[in-house]
Amino acid sequence: MRIEFLLALIPAALLIRLLAKTRGYRDLISLVSIVLIYVLQPEIPVRYLSFWLPTVTIVLIILSWLLVSREEDRNSVAAIRFMHGTGLVILLLGAFRYIDLDGITLISRPPQISMILVGLAVAGVLGLHLARLSVGKEKVAATYVAIVLIFVIFIVLKNQALTSFASQILRGGAGQSMTLSGSVDIRWFGFSYIAFRLVHTLRDFQKKRLPDVSLQTYFNYVLFFPTLSAGPIDRLEHFIKDHDSIIQKQGLTEDLLSGGKRLALGFFKKFFVADSLAIIALNSTNITQVRSAGWLWVLLYAYAFQIYFDFSGYSDIAIGLGKIMGINIPENFNHPYLKPNITQFWNNWHMTLTQWVRTYLFNPLTRSLRTSRFKNMPVLIMFIGQLATMTFIGLWHGISINFLIWGLWHGLGLFLQNRWSNRFHGIGGLITGRLSAKILRGLSIFITFNYVSIGWIWFALPNPEDSLTVLGKLFGWS
Repeated sequence: MRIEFLLALIPAALLIRLLAKTRGYRDLISLVSIVLIYVLQPEIPVRYLSFWLPTVTIVLIILSWLLVSREEDRNSVAAIRFMHGTGLVILLLGAFRYIDLDGITLISRPPQISMILVGLAVAGVLGLHLARLSVGKEKVAATYVAIVLIFVIFIVLKNQALTSFASQILRGGAGQSMTLSGSVDIRWFGFSYIAFRLVHTLRDFQKKRLPDVSLQTYFNYVLFFPTLSAGPIDRLEHFIKDHDSIIQKQGLTEDLLSGGKRLALGFFKKFFVADSLAIIALNSTNITQVRSAGWLWVLLYAYAFQIYFDFSGYSDIAIGLGKIMGINIPENFNHPYLKPNITQFWNNWHMTLTQWVRTYLFNPLTRSLRTSRFKNMPVLIMFIGQLATMTFIGLWHGISINFLIWGLWHGLGLFLQNRWSNRFHGIGGLITGRLSAKILRGLSIFITFNYVSIGWIWFALPNPEDSLTVLGKLFGWS
């Protein structure tokens, strides 16, 4: 997200907090989130797709709520009014097709209003059908279909071959040349983090642990504008507590001060430190400019710190904006490079993602394995669970060989560290008695940091050939 957009969100967040004594703050959160998802949607060569993708995002959120909500909430005046209001905002954004501001456009060229009306009508019919589903097996089955659909979309977006194929289909449907299709034709802003929130609510509904929630609160949770581009991934029950109680919240001055400090820290991390490090960080261009192993290590370390300051900077900005509004967004980073082992690193790096994957993948998988023929093989269960978890996180960033290897690298590291900690705990105690605890901890931090940094090679470069070349040069193998 560009700095001018982030700066523009500060007065919006402040206005929302000033409206906290009225019901209007909820409407403003919804409005800003809707407009932002259209404004930040990248320009796509497939005709009108830059408008349709944000529209589909909004429709998916409303349809998901229809699946997890109570019948009385679905039929409430507030829910119906919010759906109509959202449709009206989409139509007003579609009117930018007919507005000429001397070449200045806020969103990509929308389709004709008649096409938007047809699309909204189709979404309305589908919504009416979902709203009529019973609370029993039929509705639970629909939630499973929704989860599968979300993951199918996710897989298509993360795999270049599938994205190119989808682009061909969409280009053909739009009457454009299919030969010009490519993997960059479909870029769906915010979908990765929106998908996590939708799956979280659908799974919790299936497990009967999802709290009752109104449509507007659910909508604001999934599409909460400070967290659209880079998280953190909040949980619905945590979000509800602040979102629905801002009216009674006190301490405006304190929230403005702490939120402002967090914003300043985030802007400094992202736009000063991270963007400066990006100039010398490891990438496919920079590796062609250096020959010595020493300079390659400099590039690798620069990338390790660049990705940390970039990502944690965005998280700080999101947390700061939320604080100004009176909404506490969960922490996402806690000095991960200062942790003495890979387990603690992942407990403090992108913490909300780690917690999400632990809740919805690692724990269910290991519980299932404990009731299978592997129940007497705890080491194997741990190995499968950690490898599957980190492979998922790797492929979440992109379905490619490099991201797969990166996930396996961390999965193997977690397993080996877990086994080492269990087996050599006693020896570690003896060593600590002879040497300074600070020296031992410092050595552990050094080893963990370098293990993580070497893993970034697969993350930063586009193909295994470049990654293996860099790895060989770093250690003098080539």
